[in-house]
Amino acid sequence: MKAVSVVIPAHNAAATIATTLASLACQAEVIGEILLVDDASTDGTAATALQAAAQLSLPLRVLPANCRDAGGARNVALAEAFHPWVYLIDADDLHLDGGLRALLRQAESQPKADMIVGAYRRRVSGEDRQIKVPNGYQAACLANASAYVKGDIRSVAVGSVLASRRLIGETRFPVGLAYDEDTLFWARLMSKASLAMMPQPVMVYEVSPTRSDDRFAINPVRRFLEWRRELRTLTDCSIPVSALKAREGLVALKIARVHYARGDLDTAARFLAVAAVAPKRRSEAWRCLRYKLKLAVRRRLSAQQIELQGVL
Repeated sequence: MKAVSVVIPAHNAAATIATTLASLACQAEVIGEILLVDDASTDGTAATALQAAAQLSLPLRVLPANCRDAGGARNVALAEAFHPWVYLIDADDLHLDGGLRALLRQAESQPKADMIVGAYRRRVSGEDRQIKVPNGYQAACLANASAYVKGDIRSVAVGSVLASRRLIGETRFPVGLAYDEDTLFWARLMSKASLAMMPQPVMVYEVSPTRSDDRFAINPVRRFLEWRRELRTLTDCSIPVSALKAREGLVALKIARVHYARGDLDTAARFLAVAAVAPKRRSEAWRCLRYKLKLAVRRRLSAQQIELQGVL
């Protein structure tokens, strides 16, 4: 049965899209359509994808777009998706053999579930890391959304979730954000979903630490405020403000870490102050204290170096 609409946003993905499509070929019997959103690519992404899909006998449709935004590109395809289940994957990630069929079997075994969360393999700079297994996804609705936002349960990767088209409805990704737009989308779905989890890995999530950190390094204050404004809209699906403030602290701590590593101690201190006043678990409280101490030491050493240069 052709039960799944696959959504792939792509911007200048000619180097990876054929491999991503090839990883889906073994699932062709359940894929009704693959909606590739070619988002202002200039490297022939669409032509490469069409050629690969023809060779693999995959039902690919290219949707041209000019979003210049992963969330916006996904929204273009979500508006076009036809089949009862929707599966999203990025144009540089890999689907694992049998993953979609396993997610569908899990849905069949739990007929009330409309969002199935699978495990995934994390690959950092081309090196395989540990398998990320979902936890805490068995119960339904709001408690999961709040726990997800706070970081109390394992984050999902785009590519590890199968969601019903009925559940998604008019829910869309926020647009124009530099980071975390997928967290906000999943939280909205979780606030109304009946969830199920599956320990089997269904995809390989490719991570570039440099690219990930760059998102936090460019215009950090403006981007954080834009993201926080969108985060606060989750109150309209009854996620508590305390959970949203906890999320702010988690993201602020990530930003502080990046700027500390890159030597921008003033920006690191500014975001560390935001993280310090947010509700947090013991592990985050310890990390805040550790970075506070490290900042103090580096500033003291820097002051001593300046003083010594003045003497010399």
